[in-house]
Order: sequence, then structure tokens, then C-alpha cells
Amino acid sequence: MHKITLRLLYSVISRFFLKLIVGVQFGPARALKSVPQFIVVANHNSHLDTMTLMAAMPSAIVHKVRPVAAADHFGKRRFQAWATRFFVNALLIPRKRNIEDATKDPISLMLAALDAGDSLILFPEGTRGEPEITQRFKKGVGIVLAQRPHIHYVPAFMSGLGMSLPKGDNLILPHPGKL
Repeated sequence: MHKITLRLLYSVISRFFLKLIVGVQFGPARALKSVPQFIVVANHNSHLDTMTLMAAMPSAIVHKVRPVAAADHFGKRRFQAWATRFFVNALLIPRKRNIEDATKDPISLMLAALDAGDSLILFPEGTRGEPEITQRFKKGVGIVLAQRPHIHYVPAFMSGLGMSLPKGDNLILPHPGKL
């Protein structure tokens, strides 16, 4: 059921919405079909970023792609955490490292997801910034990439989405965006 929900949500509904209503232009994602696992490393200016990246995934693998999200923001309440995991397929992680407890260490959680065969979407900026301005990268992404050098990583750059749904806004505005 979860697999079907994700395929329908991202390959049909979100892709249609983002293309026709928001105006996002998707680049080809054919290369992702040929690799068993990958890490997408992308800039982050809008809550539309995750939806856009998930909608760009080949439908056959979307259920194996886990966007990494802050547990303190997207998992504050039990229902919110469940909905984020079910509809976004997110891996909720704490923002701070806890080396003594692997269940609370974001790096360990990401590595465990990779070891289980999942692919990840990482935002090295850590949070949404001002529209179209790249923030300083957090070091966790580099640690994950260095710990799993055999896993392909895919750089992704999105533009225009920060103007469609900038930080602090709740209204989506049509604005040309590209992935």
C-alpha cells in the first residue's frame, strides 16, 4: 500500500501539480534507473524542493528514496511524524550528533538507511534559506559520502522554487522553476 501511495503521489499527482500549476521544468532522471542506490545532494530554498525531487524520481524506485528531514520540525507530534514518514517517505533525524547512542545519531541513522538499501535525499545547507541564495554547507553530508564511497551521489540544483514557496510563506505561487 505504501509503495502504491508513493508512486501515485509523486509520479502522477505531484508531477502534474508541479509542472502545470507551479511551472517546474524537470530534467531527465534516466540515469537513476541504472544505479541500484544513490545519494542526491541538493540545494534547499523551499518546502517544494523535496516534493520536486521525489516527483523527478523514476516511479519504480520512489519507494526506496528517503528524503532526510529534521525530526524536531517534521516529527513534533506522533501523527505528524507518521504522516511525514508515510507520505514523504522521510527519514527523520535529530539535528545534533549523539555519538554515544546510535539511535539518536543522525549520521548513524543515515548510514543505517543506506545499509538497508535505501537511497537518500540530503540538503547540505541543513535548512531552507533565502530564495536563490546558497547557504554554508553542514559537514554531515561530507561524512556520509566519505563513509559510503561506493554509493553514487547525484548533485541536484533547483532554481525558482524559493520564489514559489519561500521560507515563512504558506501560499504557493506559480513561478518558473527548474531541476
